[in-house]
Amino acid sequence: MSNYTYLTQSGYDKLKAELEELKTTGRQEAAHAISEARAQGDLSENAEYDAAKDAQGMLELRISELETVLANARVIDESQLDDSKVAILSNVTIKNLKNGKQMTYKLVSETEADAKQMKISVTSPIGQGLLGKEKGDVAAIQTPGGQMEFEIVNITIG
Repeated sequence: MSNYTYLTQSGYDKLKAELEELKTTGRQEAAHAISEARAQGDLSENAEYDAAKDAQGMLELRISELETVLANARVIDESQLDDSKVAILSNVTIKNLKNGKQMTYKLVSETEADAKQMKISVTSPIGQGLLGKEKGDVAAIQTPGGQMEFEIVNITIG
């Protein structure tokens, strides 16, 4: 499997904006919190100083993660995608064959996944089970709740 992260243009822009925010405002706030805690005296017994240093470490870790994701990002042009098979950025309407319930999901990268917006990762069990399927196919997917079967009702891009 490749080390690339496939993103929409809006997903890429969102991550880039978060990175800039963390590098500027986030680092300034962390430095300010450390200097305030340092001013309170003995560092060996200063819980605020320890917490500020921990927060700074978490901030730098997130900055590093975002830099890695963006360095390996490939922005996908949705107009160039084929809607005959399920692929990343496809909107897939599936029908649960057990209860007849239909749902529409958009398959996205891990960084853009958001269950509330019905965006699931292509690396999730359902995402992996749907990839490559065509309209009318039945996907048997192993989920944490057991084996489920879904019929591909429709595939669109956009």
